[in-house]
Amino acid sequence: MSTSPWIVMKFGGTSVSTAERWATIRDVVQQRIDEGVRPFVVCSAVSKISRALNALLDEALHGQSEPLVEQIQARHRALADDLGLDADAVLGDYFTELERLALGATLTRDVSPPLRARVLAMGELMSTTLGAAFLRREGLAAEWLDARDHLVARDDPRLMPHRRYLSATCHHDPDPALQETLGARGAAAFLTQGFIASTRGGETVLVGWGGSDTSAAYFASKLEAGRLEIWTDVPGMFTANPHRIPSARLLRQLDYDEAQELASTGAEVLHPRSIDPTRRRGIPLHIRCTQAPQMEHTVVSHDVPDTAPQVKAISARKGITLIAIESPEMWHAVGFLARVFTEFERHDLSVDLIATSETNVTVSLDPMETDLDPAVVQSLLSSLGAFCTARQIGPCAAVSLVGRNMRSILHEMGPALDALEEQTIHLVTQSASDLNLTFVVDEQHADRLVRALHAEFFDHSGADALFGPSWRELFDAQPAGPVAATPWWHARRDDLLALAEDRAPVYVYDEATLRAAAERLRRLRAVDRFFYAMKANPHADVLRLFERLGLGFECVSPGEVAHIRALFPDLDPARMLFTPNFAPRDEYAAVLGTGSFVTLDNLHPLEAW
Repeated sequence: MSTSPWIVMKFGGTSVSTAERWATIRDVVQQRIDEGVRPFVVCSAVSKISRALNALLDEALHGQSEPLVEQIQARHRALADDLGLDADAVLGDYFTELERLALGATLTRDVSPPLRARVLAMGELMSTTLGAAFLRREGLAAEWLDARDHLVARDDPRLMPHRRYLSATCHHDPDPALQETLGARGAAAFLTQGFIASTRGGETVLVGWGGSDTSAAYFASKLEAGRLEIWTDVPGMFTANPHRIPSARLLRQLDYDEAQELASTGAEVLHPRSIDPTRRRGIPLHIRCTQAPQMEHTVVSHDVPDTAPQVKAISARKGITLIAIESPEMWHAVGFLARVFTEFERHDLSVDLIATSETNVTVSLDPMETDLDPAVVQSLLSSLGAFCTARQIGPCAAVSLVGRNMRSILHEMGPALDALEEQTIHLVTQSASDLNLTFVVDEQHADRLVRALHAEFFDHSGADALFGPSWRELFDAQPAGPVAATPWWHARRDDLLALAEDRAPVYVYDEATLRAAAERLRRLRAVDRFFYAMKANPHADVLRLFERLGLGFECVSPGEVAHIRALFPDLDPARMLFTPNFAPRDEYAAVLGTGSFVTLDNLHPLEAW
């Protein structure tokens, strides 16, 4: 059990964007104070402000930055009003500085990496200044700190300017002097910025896009904190992206290596650089949900029980570009790969995944860490062309299975890997750490592949010490419409029992439930039309309900088609879909004659009929 008095708490952009969220921060910070620890709070910029500041500089190159400056100021004025603060009194100096920096970029038509770092830092500086003023007004003794006074970037002269200023790494060894200085101050809590640091010469630098997690981890290490809490809009890491797969389950416990692998392979909850500082010091990392502070969450630590080898999560990264390099001369050629990777370094391109054979090397470039300017990629291909054949493949996606001791369960993955049968697999890697198995496929197929793999690995599993509730179980709101908050059969219990005495066995369907299910489907903007599968239930009243709601009907036999046409003789043929399976010629002919849509499951009808 740690005896450190410090708890580092990081709140992301969505967590600092409304007065309601700041009230949650106030309550959580006060709760930590009441527990007898000293909160050290690290905050991001207000949601979407960093991107707006980035766009402001791009617009400044064309002399059009003023509208974005006004929008950014208006956003902060509105938040200040909601917090009961005078924006100009609290943020006036920042507003003036932002106007001057934007004007300078407009006049010079030049945006250098140092200038971009200064402008982007304004988001965190404004959000934390507002937040500290709010907490003090609420009676909480919170002291504002400038992160640049305490986080110093490592000096690496080999780095290109944009990496030195926009993707810096910082020293984070324990800092007894900082601990003593802050410990002697009277503040109950401290509030500072994520994302920003400084050089030894005092210039502003950034620790990479999404780097507030990393800043918080740096501070946790320097303070030797008892815990790092990452407060965001989800309560932890899940078996897949829960926004795409609502059945994804919360991962209750992970060790640092597993969390690192998930963060590096596409899980967006934690920045990959944020884990190593906590792992080195053995600082537990808790991922918490700002909207639901009491909700169960993920804990990352060394104290994780050993489990049998298993897949713990499936992640995906899109926007991947592959470079395939081929040459028979690389076989047994000393120094060939050194020449290849020298060209990547010369073009300032970072290699992510790599797979090799006797005459081929294929690598991936991750856009999260690399500026994939098409001109730069073409220049790389041209340079490589001097001694090998190089080609670009993309856009691709990397789909990763993450877990411990993956090699020992490869023989059990056969049924799950059937999902890859129809995929073009450009690259496969299996890490030496035995923590992941990654497939790079065409980007357009990634979501479907992840869904299929997740269904195979997790849809039949229940909650246990590792796997918690699903996203749907944690967050799913009640459907719109007349459906009650409790299952419909609870309210109709007496009716159902009476019906069972009179007519059992019998199936009973609730119209309101069917209607609500159909309405949820119809609200999906990405789908143009919906067809109800007749084989699910051909009861006439069920079909009449769905016809009134505008659904079409999917039929697998001429009998089902006839049943629909008898019920609805004036039904638009476009609302009929016939999906036969190796049907005879006369069935195709009969249904085509009605004007309905017909699908083919093989080429024979086209070739022979």
